[in-house]
Amino acid sequence: MLGGYGAVGREAVSALRDWYDGELIVAGRNPGKGELRLDVGDLTALQDVVSEVDAVLNCVELNNSLVAEVCLRHGVHYLDVTATPEVLRGIEALDPIAGESTAVLSVGLAPGVTNLLAALCTGPEVRVGVLLGAGERHGRAAIEWTLDGLAQLGDAWPMRFPAPYGLRTVRRFPFPGPETGLCLDSRPLTALLGTAARPSVRSVLQKPRIRSAAIAALSRTHVGSDGFAVVATDGRCTASLAGRRQSRATGLVAALLIRRLSGFPPGVRHVEQLVDPAQFLDELASHGFRLEVDQYAPG
Repeated sequence: MLGGYGAVGREAVSALRDWYDGELIVAGRNPGKGELRLDVGDLTALQDVVSEVDAVLNCVELNNSLVAEVCLRHGVHYLDVTATPEVLRGIEALDPIAGESTAVLSVGLAPGVTNLLAALCTGPEVRVGVLLGAGERHGRAAIEWTLDGLAQLGDAWPMRFPAPYGLRTVRRFPFPGPETGLCLDSRPLTALLGTAARPSVRSVLQKPRIRSAAIAALSRTHVGSDGFAVVATDGRCTASLAGRRQSRATGLVAALLIRRLSGFPPGVRHVEQLVDPAQFLDELASHGFRLEVDQYAPG
């Protein structure tokens, strides 16, 4: 597991240690006690490690396509929690070399749970809303990724989230997968998202000193809760998953997929192409999340 000491990696490790009977290796550039030091930029070291394992879960964003390619060429399964479209496209392009191995993408909340909820709604136009708790702690890489996304915010629309959140305004955010809008549990902070979408503010946030200061401030500031909610609707069907600690949800999605790896077909696939959405979401919800699916008869 690459990056198994980060917010998402720790959750996946915790779940897998309860379920997996084999050896679990946590690796990265800054390992802790009992973990393996590995620089994924060192091709020889990467090949040596990959050749000794059955599957790799990647929880960091560094040379992802290279890591995936090494895995697939060695007949090793690969899972990636990345939410960056360019990285996903790079891994998708590796499908011709997958052989008998499976590479699983959209492993997390968004994309991931968003894809599965959208799959439950069969209408021609499905919209997704993601509400994140501004009080949850995230690492530097996650904050940088979010800042980059804020520079691409789009139009706004209303979405109704499960209680206690209710009706909120979301802004189009560059999550891969279905059309998705983002808001925060804190209404004042959500209002600030609109400010971040202004061209003048975008340009300021790209300046190195301002960007570094913003990252430092966001690392220290935790306004709101650690709750989250994801909802998909096509007008006739609404499906949602809500709970606490979206990092835990992502880690559990990864762990549940690893448990199913032996039954997956080979190739590079997204999560909704590999699992039954209703069954998978039911199992995920059994770990302390709330799944709701409402169907409305046409009137």
